[in-house]
Amino acid sequence: MQNSPSEDKTPVVGSSSSPPVGGLCFSDGRRKVDYVLVSHQRRRGSIRSFVSTSVSHDRLSIVSNGNFPTSVGSDAAAGRGGGVPGGEVASVGEVFMEMGGAAGNELTEPADHEMHLIRQEFEASLLEAGLEIERDRELKTHGPSFTRIHAPWPVLCREAEFLRIKVPTKASYELKEESGFGSTMSTVWRKMNQPFQPKVPHQDQERTKFLTHCFSRDKLHLYNIPSKDTFFDNATRGRIVYEILRRTVCVRTCQTIGISTLIAKGVYDAAFPLHDGDYKVLGQLEERSDRQVLNDEWARYSAFYKYQPIDLVRKYFGEKIGLYFAWLGVYTQLLIPASIVGIIVFGYGVATVDTNVPSLEMCDERLNFTMCPLCDGACDFWQLSTACGTARASHLFDNPATVFFAIFMSLWAVLFLEHWKRRQISLSFSWDLTGIEDDEEHPRPKYETILLQKRQRKQKNKKKKKKKNEAAIEKLTWKDRLPGYFINVSSILFMFGLTFSAVFGVIIYRITVSALMAMSPDPETKSNVRVTVTATAVIINLVVILILDEIYGAVALWLTELEIPKTETHFEERLILKAFLLKFMNAYAPIFYVAFFKGRFAGRPGNYVYVFNDYRMEECAPGGCLIELCIQLSIIMLGKQLIQNNIFEIGIPKLKKLVRAIKDKGSAEKEMEEERPPQQWNLDYALAPFEGLTPEYMEMIIQFGFVSLFVASFPLAPLFALLNNVIEIRLDAKKFVTELRRPVAVRAKDIGIWYNILSGMGKFSVIINAFVISFTSDFIPRLVYQYMFSQTGTMHGFIDHTLSYFNVSNFKPGTAPQNLEQGDITVCRYKDYREPPWSPDAYTFSKQYWCVLAARLAFVILFQNLVMFLSLVVAWGIPDVPKTIVEQFKREKKLLVDVFLREEKEKFQLIQSLFSKDATLHPGTHPLHPGQGLPLPGRYNTLPPGPTQGSAGDGGGPRARCRAASFSQFSRNIPPSPRSENENSRHTAV
Repeated sequence: MQNSPSEDKTPVVGSSSSPPVGGLCFSDGRRKVDYVLVSHQRRRGSIRSFVSTSVSHDRLSIVSNGNFPTSVGSDAAAGRGGGVPGGEVASVGEVFMEMGGAAGNELTEPADHEMHLIRQEFEASLLEAGLEIERDRELKTHGPSFTRIHAPWPVLCREAEFLRIKVPTKASYELKEESGFGSTMSTVWRKMNQPFQPKVPHQDQERTKFLTHCFSRDKLHLYNIPSKDTFFDNATRGRIVYEILRRTVCVRTCQTIGISTLIAKGVYDAAFPLHDGDYKVLGQLEERSDRQVLNDEWARYSAFYKYQPIDLVRKYFGEKIGLYFAWLGVYTQLLIPASIVGIIVFGYGVATVDTNVPSLEMCDERLNFTMCPLCDGACDFWQLSTACGTARASHLFDNPATVFFAIFMSLWAVLFLEHWKRRQISLSFSWDLTGIEDDEEHPRPKYETILLQKRQRKQKNKKKKKKKNEAAIEKLTWKDRLPGYFINVSSILFMFGLTFSAVFGVIIYRITVSALMAMSPDPETKSNVRVTVTATAVIINLVVILILDEIYGAVALWLTELEIPKTETHFEERLILKAFLLKFMNAYAPIFYVAFFKGRFAGRPGNYVYVFNDYRMEECAPGGCLIELCIQLSIIMLGKQLIQNNIFEIGIPKLKKLVRAIKDKGSAEKEMEEERPPQQWNLDYALAPFEGLTPEYMEMIIQFGFVSLFVASFPLAPLFALLNNVIEIRLDAKKFVTELRRPVAVRAKDIGIWYNILSGMGKFSVIINAFVISFTSDFIPRLVYQYMFSQTGTMHGFIDHTLSYFNVSNFKPGTAPQNLEQGDITVCRYKDYREPPWSPDAYTFSKQYWCVLAARLAFVILFQNLVMFLSLVVAWGIPDVPKTIVEQFKREKKLLVDVFLREEKEKFQLIQSLFSKDATLHPGTHPLHPGQGLPLPGRYNTLPPGPTQGSAGDGGGPRARCRAASFSQFSRNIPPSPRSENENSRHTAV
């Protein structure tokens, strides 16, 4: 819809002075900048004064502060008026920009012209909603242009009531202090914890708590309002303005709703609330802003040993980000006991390696176990004692303590989730999140665009068929999303295939390189085959995982867009599920292969399994596959953490910042020539935009999988995770405080779908650890041998028991060793439970094999049921809601009821006194009694009916309380309030 040129003009009053240094307020130095809209000037425009011989051009205001001169009509002020009368005199600072083509001026592209008109209409709608706007006096011929927004007190009150924001009341109570021995222990604990506490102002005033209640303009006298400028903190003010921006309709873009749609369409480049000044402390320490406190006490690596100031993080960034850092802190704290137990288990392996009978037998050269060749033709027979180092290293991770550690970590995962549940409820109570409802969400820009296209197609068909009374299309159906669903399923299956192909490619690499190195005439090369192949293959796996991780993140985003989710919440949940599924398979597929598939399908001497008819499937090392699983897990885990933290999270953002600095070097030099200090909106616009918490959570969830899923093979995983997270917390904190634009403070009751993913991984870890201990390690075969087949009831003879015999004459042609260095050998050994060649059922599975298999399956069932039962006991024994929280909640509820009952009682007494005065002045009337229509205290309607509900100008009873207008009914033409009205009601008149 195109308006006439005269309708595309919003005259406003310009500022008479430049913005103050720092840029946190309007040019008057009083009104806060609550939000900033950034647009980009792409064409050179001409600036002229208000006096002109022609008004036929479209004009756009440059400066606006929400105050309008008396010479301008209200319609024009709202952006709805016609041309400016020639007799009016413009106010000082009123500047316009030509949008059309004038003689001698460069023409503006139609698309840019339309963008200017859309911005003008959108900002006029913001003015109608009560916001105040300011722009720079000077118009840049290119580069970003900033529109500052301020929400005055009446708007804040209206929106706080609409959003049901909880605010502190005047009523408070003292928290109950412990007495006796508990008080002494608490005091001692606080003194011990003192060095680890961040130095946050007002942190000691925790014994007094103010009651909170949802904001209501009718109850302003109940709230603790020391100053209207500071009653709503900056994060809340930014959130309130964002809610207005989010729901403001722009008719010119076909009923588009919200700032996010305008950014998606390119009308604005960005929109964000401002940080609280610079993060570096320039003055006195006592005058630090919240951002400076967070930078000094939270976002420094030197503060790694301190607790996080979670309450201040929540106050500055909002509940959603506060919950993420609280969750990360709880996870990191609980990694400490897991790390200690892991170190003890590893220490037990180190202490018992010299007394472990199986590794001693494997290292004993006198036993002379001659093993079958590791490859066909080129490989010779070899002695088992040459694998002594592998056997000793395997015992460090494969010992009886490993089973205990697996059970411990399974219970640890349950304990972590239960502890976080309690912590989350405690935070919800202290942050006043109890009872909040999910905010209504508007459709996403993509959803609106597709829905608009569908409506347009429907209207065309409607005109062709000349049908009437058809219902308007309100939403997209599954038929509209069917192509996206089909592409999603096929793409995810393709990505799974790509992951498996990458794993299979590394397997082929290992097999090929092993065969080639075995053919080498160099004995040194031959002796290092297994170490070289394993190390290089794991590094290749790591590189492939890191590359596919980035690809899968972009693919998951693209696939989620194809589904056309309606709201941002649906979009985020679907994106998280897809990204987690793809990255989970990518990170763990190589580990799953080593743990459960490697060596299982290799065959036996004389009947090996081949790929591509030439290459034998690889087998596990002589010490078992667990040591290889440990190597694989440790390198991938440590590599992902080090590379992603150091390169992706530190290096790439710094590189982007450097590129932006180089690009902006010219404009910066120009500003320095003009000697204009940088304003806060310029500094914040130069920062990177906040793109959500999904990457941060995803990194930690994948790490949680490494810690819990395969911890039986690598007891030191919790320790390395702990060391990483100590750095990760400060790295993320530094990024949020110094490198990212300030995000909108979003309310959230919990961490959302991430808790379900964690819970599912905790249950899945029980199954995986059971199978790792049972099928990957030698724990079960050792137990079976010791208690069923050992002659002495000890482990002596275990190695000989696990090795089967093979007659070398049964080698297939061309597979026998060609260069024999061992002399005449008739029988070689291989690791398996099979009948010897002299048995009637030669090379078939032996009785020992079936006994071990039955024991393994029985262990899996026993382990799962035991851990699940203990998990239920732990979950049942730890209540979700702490007892102190329950007591405080009941106490606050009772106190709030008392406060409001007292208010109703005072109202009742006031009304009674008014009726008594009225009866004295008019003897013919009688005062009403409660039973005759006067409402009782505690009812919803607190005003009497009848004559008392007349207008305030009657001079009779009290003025009736106005109904709060909805946000769409707000008008800036507020009638002056009566002088008898108190100050608070004057500021909230609607």
